[in-house]
Amino acid sequence: MKNGFTLILFLCLVISCHDSKKNRLSNLVNEWNGKEIQFPSHLAFTVQGKDTVCFDYSRSTYKIVMYADSMGCLSCKLQLSKWKTFMQEVDSLRDQNKAVSFVFCFCPQNREMLQNVLCYEHFVHPVCIDEQDEFNKLNHFPSEITFQTFLLDRDNRVIAIGNPILNPKVRELYLKLIRGEAKTTEKQVVTMGELSENKVDFGIFPKTEKQERIIELKNTGTEVLVIQDVTTSCGCTKLEFERTPIPVGDKRVLKIIYEADNSGYFQKTVDVFCNIDSSPLQISVIGEAKDK
Repeated sequence: MKNGFTLILFLCLVISCHDSKKNRLSNLVNEWNGKEIQFPSHLAFTVQGKDTVCFDYSRSTYKIVMYADSMGCLSCKLQLSKWKTFMQEVDSLRDQNKAVSFVFCFCPQNREMLQNVLCYEHFVHPVCIDEQDEFNKLNHFPSEITFQTFLLDRDNRVIAIGNPILNPKVRELYLKLIRGEAKTTEKQVVTMGELSENKVDFGIFPKTEKQERIIELKNTGTEVLVIQDVTTSCGCTKLEFERTPIPVGDKRVLKIIYEADNSGYFQKTVDVFCNIDSSPLQISVIGEAKDK
């Protein structure tokens, strides 16, 4: 498919990853591009897992479908506050001829925990709580959350794959496709860069104490290095930095901040998107928060 080739080329350019990751991405896009997503006939939608509502997404020009399984921290995985912001942005693009529906389907291990997350985040958009995982059984979605979100056309066929909350370049792609803009992108200026550390271990600390660690990002290439965006795997992890370009040979201080919501061992990630081939640079953040 010509459209599929264009999509592969676009994604490989904007995600800017290593060859092995590009190959894996190309394989995923080849597999899912143009594939029709099957919806169970009896999906039930509720608001915060309580009140059942009538939610008709069948006539939409585009559908953004987000599936999430029961693995890992639900709050970290869903990042509903960021989804609310993205939904508002998409809503501002809509006109009478281009309706966009957001279809959220979750398969939680603990329904009550999911309901608590939905309530805590004040998330009132209809969601499907699919405790039997029927949606996934019909479609066999990829196991990585990065590839469990899809942009579908009117006929439920995949035109893009990737989580727009976790990757700003995928977000840009979704918005361009919804706006009907060209599916290609200008090649960006690429340089090289490296982190002083890619793993931060806070060790054992009292849950109430905020943890901070300084690392550095150095421009080791021949062009200016620009930090384009930063994403974290949950709201308890933040990255502070000066938002100015990094000249050749210079360094930029990155401050990693962790404020525990719960006690226990944790493993979080920070992704730094910038104009280098290995973008995003990923920082692993680990430790154990203890109750006093």
